[in-house]
Amino acid sequence: HRNVMPKTLEGQITMEKTPSYFVTNEAPRRIHSMAKDTKLIVVLIVVVRNPVTRAISDYTQTLSKKPEIPTFEVLAFKNRTLGLIDASWSAIRIGIYALHLENWLQYFPLSQILFVSGERLITDPAGEMAKVQDFLGLKRIVTEKHFYFNKTKGFPCLKKPEDSSAPRCLGKSKGRTHPKIDPDVIHRLRKFYKPFNVMFYQMTGQDFQWEQEESDK
Repeated sequence: HRNVMPKTLEGQITMEKTPSYFVTNEAPRRIHSMAKDTKLIVVLIVVVRNPVTRAISDYTQTLSKKPEIPTFEVLAFKNRTLGLIDASWSAIRIGIYALHLENWLQYFPLSQILFVSGERLITDPAGEMAKVQDFLGLKRIVTEKHFYFNKTKGFPCLKKPEDSSAPRCLGKSKGRTHPKIDPDVIHRLRKFYKPFNVMFYQMTGQDFQWEQEESDK
C-alpha cells in the first residue's frame, strides 16, 4: 500500500481519502500496524453529518444508480409495525458513529482524530478548513477567498483567486434532491439515533447539535 502512494518531499504531507476506512472493522488495526512499523503519525480526519440526513443521502445516491430498489421506508425497517430499525443496512449502520469510533479508539488516541462537521463544511467551509490546516500543522493558506456558495448545487465551490480557471464544484452525483420520506419514518430514525449521537458527543467532546437542527425544521 505504501509503495503505490506518491513520493512526499520535505515540507509536504501525503494524504489518502478512503471514507470506508472509518466503518471498516479491520482498518484501525491494519493502519496502526503500518504506522508503528514506519514511525508514522496517523492523522484521521472524519467528516460527520446528521445520521438521518446522511442515510437519506446515501439512499438517494444508490437510487440514482438502481432505480428498481425498494423504497427507503421498506429498507430502513426489519419490522415497521414493531418499529424495528434495520441497523444492518449500510445506510443506517454508517451513521452509528459512536460504535465506529469505539473501534478506532482501541488503537489511536482522540488527539489524533479530527472530526469535521459536514453541516458546517457547507455553511462555513473556510472555518472548517482552518481547523483542518491547524490540525495538520499547516499554514492557513485556504481561506474565505477560496470559496463561494453555489445556490444551484446547495454547496460551496472551491476557486483559486490568483488565476481565472473555473471554480471546482461538486459533481453531478452531489446535490441531488432527496426523495420525500414518510415523516413517521424520520421521527423513528431520530429516536433510534439519539442515544448513539449523545454517546458520540461525549466520546468526542463535541456537540454537533443534530437534535437542535432537527427541532428547527
